[in-house]
Amino acid sequence: MNIAIDFDGTIVEHKYPDIGKEIPFAIETLKKIQNDGHRLILWSCRTGDLLQEAVDFCKERGLEFYAANLDFPEEDTENNLSYSRKLKVDMFIDDRNLGGLPDWGTIYQMIKNKLTYHDLVDHYEEDAEAAAQYNKKKSFLQKIFG
Repeated sequence: MNIAIDFDGTIVEHKYPDIGKEIPFAIETLKKIQNDGHRLILWSCRTGDLLQEAVDFCKERGLEFYAANLDFPEEDTENNLSYSRKLKVDMFIDDRNLGGLPDWGTIYQMIKNKLTYHDLVDHYEEDAEAAAQYNKKKSFLQKIFG
């Protein structure tokens, strides 16, 4: 898949225009996703030197993007009449998602196992229901003493 990843608030904490602290497991997870064969594009409101700082921040940590704010690295934005800032990707990872940004372990599992947010909600509801059924079957003493 081609996956667009936001920078501020997704890879690092919001400190724009500065670069915030890395969000735990963001870089490691993105490298794993990339090693699984997915193409990663940095997708940010940053431009110019601020964008380059974000690219360099990731590169220093071993994460290199296929492109930054472009569908492909050699895309010509000046003379391209069909150029659009809206990337043509399969997925966006952004802290401004409806429901917020899941933790990076969940993001990886969703991509690896091709799960949707709906799939995760169903799974958690099934787990909660199974736990409730299990607890109903236990006696009062079993509930207290395990």
